[in-house]
Amino acid sequence: MQFSCPSTPLAEWSGDTLGVGLFQGETGERLEALEARFGPGLQALLERQSFKGKPGDCLSLTQLQPAPLRLVLVGLGEPGRFDLEALRSGAAAIAKAAGPGKELGLALPSEGLEPRSAARAMAEAVRLSLYTDQRFRSEADAKPIPELVSLLGLAEGAAGGLESVAATCAGVELARQLVAAPPNVVTPQALADTAAAIASEFGLELKVLERADCEALGMGAYLGVAQGSSLPPKFIHLTYRPLGGSSRRLVLIGKGLTFDSGGYNLKTGGSQIEMMKYDMGGSAAVLGAARAIAELRPAGVEVHVIVAACENMISGEAIHPGDILTASNGKTIEVNNTDAEGRLTLADALVYAAGLEPDAVVDLATLTGACVIALGDEIAGLWSPSDTLAAALLEAGRSGGEAFWRMPMQASYKKGLKSPVADMKNTGPRPGGAITAALFLQDFVPAGLAWAHLDIAGTVWSDKGRGLDPAGATGFGVRTLVEWVSGGGAA
Repeated sequence: MQFSCPSTPLAEWSGDTLGVGLFQGETGERLEALEARFGPGLQALLERQSFKGKPGDCLSLTQLQPAPLRLVLVGLGEPGRFDLEALRSGAAAIAKAAGPGKELGLALPSEGLEPRSAARAMAEAVRLSLYTDQRFRSEADAKPIPELVSLLGLAEGAAGGLESVAATCAGVELARQLVAAPPNVVTPQALADTAAAIASEFGLELKVLERADCEALGMGAYLGVAQGSSLPPKFIHLTYRPLGGSSRRLVLIGKGLTFDSGGYNLKTGGSQIEMMKYDMGGSAAVLGAARAIAELRPAGVEVHVIVAACENMISGEAIHPGDILTASNGKTIEVNNTDAEGRLTLADALVYAAGLEPDAVVDLATLTGACVIALGDEIAGLWSPSDTLAAALLEAGRSGGEAFWRMPMQASYKKGLKSPVADMKNTGPRPGGAITAALFLQDFVPAGLAWAHLDIAGTVWSDKGRGLDPAGATGFGVRTLVEWVSGGGAA
């Protein structure tokens, strides 16, 4: 799929499908241009079809001559509320409603929006909304997608926003593929193989620590989770180094539980145990971001991607509730819930990351159901003691089209992690569970190091699809990370 920003007027564009966004109650030049192209009576037809330009309104009209053969109209809502997110939604709605054909034209308003950002938002929306995953079907039923997409009516310079689209979308699609694949396909070894493929294609450095290597580093928390599985753990460290050297070093950590049974605190009916293939959504996000970053090659910033990959299984070797593990920084952890395993793997990953002496560390994890209860399935939680880093990530999310909400790190809640027999427990009381999870992780981050924790438990999967995301894996987090890193990784 190729994108362009031609200067062709809306009324003169020729292709298979033309998509136009209309504001609620819109009248004037754009409607007049459409009537000049498609014939008089269009506004009367919209009234008969009860098309009012509200968000969600969509009307497809077909004509035999002249081309384009199909006109798709989508509602954009009130002009005063129009922003990049509304632009993305409009572009995605047009792409989904467009019929088969090689050429698709989008005529969406962009007044008040930065031209490059508008072009990028529309292009990403079209490509990502048309994504389908047919890998595990015996007979593929993929919808045809346009080969050429024209973004019409954008200001001069908008085409520059298209430069990062292919790489970013490829990263999102990789993350979607990893999350959607079943746990007998995406194993710890498969995640290591994915990292190796990225390293080979784009010239990155890769180090994979085996169980013995992790034992030598004292990673008792991570290995405690991994010990119940017959599949060996893989501690993945992928590194991008820019040409000409770097002035900043960033670390991205992704939770890599390729399947989470809950351990002896077994996930039971209603707990979505059958969906625990997506418990590696954090690792998918950082590997997808790594793939995009490696292709875009941002200058001046060195990026380390870390995944402590393993399974959480039940066996004679698995950890028991009540076991005490020792993390690589010497802290002892009483395991009062084996289903709070992700934070144990992240603990040793954070200690390892700090040893790289970075300027900032960001971890992503499908960590808590409590975050889903708090923020639902469209907004991820963000915890950070650094106002600068939090603000930079929130802005990167807005620019990339991913929603985060900064959550409190209430220090007094840490008393809920006290253990009578060890330095800490791995879970606190049920109230504020997402906050105590973040406070647990903070114990493995040196004071003064800029660090943020992103709980993406609700956002990595969509049962019915939403906006740019099809039903299933969303690839959430990739666009935010690429945006943040490409902007220099402010912290």
